[in-house]
Amino acid sequence: MVKATFGVLSEADKQLVLEAEPKRLKQLDEDQLIDLHARIRRARNRHTKLYRREAGAQVGADRARGAASKKSRRNAARAEVFEDALARVSRRLGAVAKASADALRAERVAQARAGKGSSGSGKAAGSGKVAGKGRAKTSKANPATKKQRAATKAAGKRRQAKKDAR
Repeated sequence: MVKATFGVLSEADKQLVLEAEPKRLKQLDEDQLIDLHARIRRARNRHTKLYRREAGAQVGADRARGAASKKSRRNAARAEVFEDALARVSRRLGAVAKASADALRAERVAQARAGKGSSGSGKAAGSGKVAGKGRAKTSKANPATKKQRAATKAAGKRRQAKKDAR
């Protein structure tokens, strides 16, 4: 990051950007990274909105978008600083989330294998599958599935009614 660009930030904004430095990011867990990501995204959006709003208001006076955008460059520079910080945090959050998901998947696979070996039936214990059927047994249908089936049935009836009316 260019020092001149860093200089346009307020003290609170500087602290927020410094939290997104790679050394500090390595010390944060997934929840802390999510919180930091949200705070940086809000700051980036705030400065982007200010930049666009100021440039848009200036277009009428300058009669040109290019000239208007040059006058609110400070907010554009601030937004760019936060965009870079957001990218760093996003990459780190993605890596941490993937590692967490891989660890959880490995744990579940290990549990399933342990359960499979003791049941002896060849299926994971508590799988909820009916023998010989491809669908899981449920005591009542999912409301979203019911709605989708009803919508499909109604669409078919409308098509048929349209054909019958010819």
